[in-house]
Amino acid sequence: MVVLRIRNVHKRKYALICLCIVGFIMYMYLGMPAKGRRMSRKVGLSANTSQFTLEGEPFCILGGSIHYFRVPRAYWRDRLMKMKACGINTLTTHVPWSLHEPKRGVFSFHTQLDLVAYINLAAELGLWVILRPGPYISSELDLGGLPSWLLQDSSMRLRTTHPAFTQAVNTFFDKLIPKMVPLQFKKGGPIIAVQVENEYGSFAKDQSYMPFIKEALQSRGISELLLTSDNHNTLKPGGVDGAIRSVKLQKLNPRDIQDLNAVQPNGPIMVMDYWTGWYDVWGDLHHVLPPEDMVSTVREILRRGMSVNLYMFHGGSTFGFMSGALADPSYRAVVPSYDYDAPLSEAGEYTPKYHLLRDLLSRYNKGDPLPDMPVLRYRETYEPAIMYQHLSLWDALSFTEEPFKSVKPVSMENLPVNNRNGQSYGYTLYETTISSGGLLKSGDNVRDRALVFVDRDYIGLFKRQSLELAVPDGEGRRTLSLLVENCGRVHQGRDLDKQHKGLVGDILLNNTPLRDFTIYSLDMKPSFIDSLYQAPWKALPETPSFPGFCMGRLFVYGYPSDTFVKLPGWEKGVVFINGLNLGRYWSIGPQQTLYLPGPFLNSGINQVIVFEEQEGDYKIQFEDTPDLGMAADIQ
Repeated sequence: MVVLRIRNVHKRKYALICLCIVGFIMYMYLGMPAKGRRMSRKVGLSANTSQFTLEGEPFCILGGSIHYFRVPRAYWRDRLMKMKACGINTLTTHVPWSLHEPKRGVFSFHTQLDLVAYINLAAELGLWVILRPGPYISSELDLGGLPSWLLQDSSMRLRTTHPAFTQAVNTFFDKLIPKMVPLQFKKGGPIIAVQVENEYGSFAKDQSYMPFIKEALQSRGISELLLTSDNHNTLKPGGVDGAIRSVKLQKLNPRDIQDLNAVQPNGPIMVMDYWTGWYDVWGDLHHVLPPEDMVSTVREILRRGMSVNLYMFHGGSTFGFMSGALADPSYRAVVPSYDYDAPLSEAGEYTPKYHLLRDLLSRYNKGDPLPDMPVLRYRETYEPAIMYQHLSLWDALSFTEEPFKSVKPVSMENLPVNNRNGQSYGYTLYETTISSGGLLKSGDNVRDRALVFVDRDYIGLFKRQSLELAVPDGEGRRTLSLLVENCGRVHQGRDLDKQHKGLVGDILLNNTPLRDFTIYSLDMKPSFIDSLYQAPWKALPETPSFPGFCMGRLFVYGYPSDTFVKLPGWEKGVVFINGLNLGRYWSIGPQQTLYLPGPFLNSGINQVIVFEEQEGDYKIQFEDTPDLGMAADIQ
């Protein structure tokens, strides 16, 4: 009898323990957000009601844009973890065709451009993904992210169903889309939606174009929700049947929502680009949006039950020559910093916007505490790099590709360089012979800026506003040189087809067109910069001649840290660190520093090369804080 009682007590204990375990599991399962459970993944993101649903459950998209191509790969995890810690649940990213196919038929999806690794990292960190594969993306990139070799075709009509363009798009999508298909939600991946092109309503030159892009995506296996994104007044021409429409804005005007409801009365409302700040152009001020204005607008968007994507959550940097330009009302080139006054700064620092946003979004996290904010990285003020060697532009010409001889000027894109893909970025030098002085006229044929020399002595500058220049008289035959810079192709507007660079037509001397040019391509790619180490450098003279290259060294003791390059005393040019192009600098501002990420540096000696156009100093400085120029509120 005693034994029986003991057994019954044990049974009750075991039953109680089992009941507790089952109860705990049920509590954990039911208490988890939908994305934490094992979903059936049959339906995906849907827009059949006034609110999005994800696998049948109500879902509010709290999105943020971070571009993998604007953030050093070594920092991808850091930036995405900071996004997650702010309460963002969805990452959005554009895909730049120009970087992935820099030459026709030559593709790159490795290292910095490993989009698959980037999306898998987002999934690992618990972020959903909205993919924006273009082919046109704008994004303040040169030609809106379209490759410049498209312009070699004189009949090309970009963003239309012109056969040469659709053929190029199909070739690119044949490479890109199969990499994305396994990463879709219904296949177990994080991609819940895909955007069809970008703000086509403001372009709208071809009614067949958007259906073509939609079919190009779906025929290659894209099966998740499709969406388009436009300004409120171009929603209708920018849409396509079978894709929901979303709107771009910075201030929440009733008109914006009314216009979206008018073309899409029963669907969910998505602000696909809520602009958290703005980009900057050379010669202007640094644009900022007060943190309170940003957060109050986001708060109102969420209060109305709308979904939102912050463009940008973290802007990063447009390294190299990749920045775009504006055409209207006049040509203005975009600076390399893409800080955007975003919640995370260019260098990944927390801003007041970040903290206010985190506080707001924590209330939309279904009671779960947000992850801890990652620790910030140390930034360093390094000793200045003393420039100790000099190489004139003229001595560097022998390290370019074989010069091209032509009776008439030839644009960058049509030069027979880079395996006949033309020149995409940088500078082009045009040289010819003259036998007299007089009046030199450029018309509108210098794109975008040209330093002019006679027998390699500087005589003046051509830019879009200055169309005439006096050439001094001289005896005999002399060499006239024009060093033309592509400052950035326009990234938006209806004139994308007209973005040829270099000399795009005749230059007149005393009303007679110049002829018989020798043309040098100076795209300044890493291979060219590396080759300069074999050049005949000389000790830096007291008054060096420009344009030219200056070389110095940055010493890093221990583990390299982030820093910012500052160039007081320099006028205009480009900075290369260990062969990598950080971007342009220009004394007119607003941007006064270039972000130099720690992963671009080596412990020990780092090579610094500066290409200066007109006036240089004997050193460049490194500071631990950015200087993006005098700020002005966005109007």
